[in-house]
Amino acid sequence: MGLFKQRKNKKFNYEPRYYKGGSSPFEIKHKFDDQRVTVQKTSLKGTFNNAIHDLKNSDRQSTKTIGFIVLVLVFAFLWFFDFDLTIFFS
Repeated sequence: MGLFKQRKNKKFNYEPRYYKGGSSPFEIKHKFDDQRVTVQKTSLKGTFNNAIHDLKNSDRQSTKTIGFIVLVLVFAFLWFFDFDLTIFFS
């Protein structure tokens, strides 16, 4: 009797009829696999080292743009809640 045997799942090898590609069209791939090294499967220390390397070699223009946007949003938030902005400008 098969009382303690586990049932095996059925396997299907489906290929679309008109697909002419090398890999499966149903393969789930990370969006930024080709551009970044931090999405690769490594150890925790390797992931942190890759992230620090990306941070050090990031694009300066985008960093300045993000900083400017954050600064404008902070001042808009302070102005909206009637914070006394004269302490920043004398």
